[in-house]
Amino acid sequence: MKPIPARLTRIALCSIGSLLSAGSILDARADAADAPPGDRQIVLHAAHLLDVATGRLLSPGEVLIQGERIGAVGTTVTHPPGAELLDLGDTTLLPGLIDAHVHLFLHPGAEDLQTVEESVPQRTLLAAVAAKQDLLGGFTAERDMGTEGAGSADTAVRNAINAGLIPGPRLRVSGNAIDILGGHEDATKFNPAQHVLSNADYANNAAELVATIREQHKQGSDFVKIYETGHDQLHDGVFSTPYQYSTEELQAAVVEAARLGTVVGVHANGEPGTLYAARAGVASIDHAAQLSDETMALMKTKHIPAVPTFAVIEYFAAHAATAAEAARDHAMLDFKIKEFKREIAAGIPFAVGSDVGPFPHGTQARELVLMVEYGMSPLAVLQADLLNGAKLLGWAGQIGELKPGYYADVIAVPGNPLEDISAVEHVGFVMKGGVVVKRLSSDER
Repeated sequence: MKPIPARLTRIALCSIGSLLSAGSILDARADAADAPPGDRQIVLHAAHLLDVATGRLLSPGEVLIQGERIGAVGTTVTHPPGAELLDLGDTTLLPGLIDAHVHLFLHPGAEDLQTVEESVPQRTLLAAVAAKQDLLGGFTAERDMGTEGAGSADTAVRNAINAGLIPGPRLRVSGNAIDILGGHEDATKFNPAQHVLSNADYANNAAELVATIREQHKQGSDFVKIYETGHDQLHDGVFSTPYQYSTEELQAAVVEAARLGTVVGVHANGEPGTLYAARAGVASIDHAAQLSDETMALMKTKHIPAVPTFAVIEYFAAHAATAAEAARDHAMLDFKIKEFKREIAAGIPFAVGSDVGPFPHGTQARELVLMVEYGMSPLAVLQADLLNGAKLLGWAGQIGELKPGYYADVIAVPGNPLEDISAVEHVGFVMKGGVVVKRLSSDER
């Protein structure tokens, strides 16, 4: 696949430039509901509202918004004097979606080339555009799993969103992922004489892991992302992937992260790396293509969710450059689906992460659709996304449910997502922190 055309890059840069020149996320024609929340009160009314924890569908559903928080939820709520009523018609109200595995600093195209051909400032501007696209797609909170060589530039994007300078989800950021010399994200396919930099930060032992974690924390990271396995291979149905860190090395990282008040998420596709990660007590095992019975038992006991990331593999298979690459990607997807069914049967916890970036931002609700297609119920997937996702991002009790006191992160989707999960691919209304960032068109009500 070719790198992003310069024309498209210019379009994206112009888009973010006009965004910044406006001075805020607000359209000049916005009404009061789009203004910063303050003490403003809004009542959202829709045909339905989903209580994610119980699976109960309230009909009709109403949410009272008071400033940036939810004041009340029910089939009807108090309508305070002066409160604005937003009638969202024949839709279902849900908490804002959560993507636990994104790459804001990647876009569709040759990943290795974009990380060396595009400057960090250019990639940061494109990441700001990606954050807006994800938000408009209904994702009000995300975990950015590595800037792929852009270092702590994700800290600037997160801080700009928090300051209201640009639109985007609530973010947890890691900076670069951490990798061994010659590991999964090292620049092993380039001319060694050119000394092409790794897309990750090097750490070759426990002491170096601790030092790197401390440096990343100093630069503003919220959590630690470690590559534990790779390069993956599938031959005649047999999956293999070398591990990068021992259990003891990962434990050193987990202990240091805990000292700093945070956690470690790992890229780990198969054994024995997935087992080492579970033994070390990481916060999540991302991709999780192969999990042994022992690993799954530990994940259940320690409440470590798997984050499957199907959407990115489906995209690669559909956009492969050659028939051989397409066959390889389809085989890998088939293997992951088979293993996913084992994981469901074992009863391990899941969170939802799409690995968006290599495929277009704002389209990653496809991940929820695929998890249902491959064996989970719509409610189970929504609970994995919203309840487990909120815990994984460290915002349990703040996001992931429509409850009094929670942040007013609310979306509206057509129909009933418990009957047709693809409704989450058609988010018509988005509110984040009491501010409307996307409104229903007249024909969606």
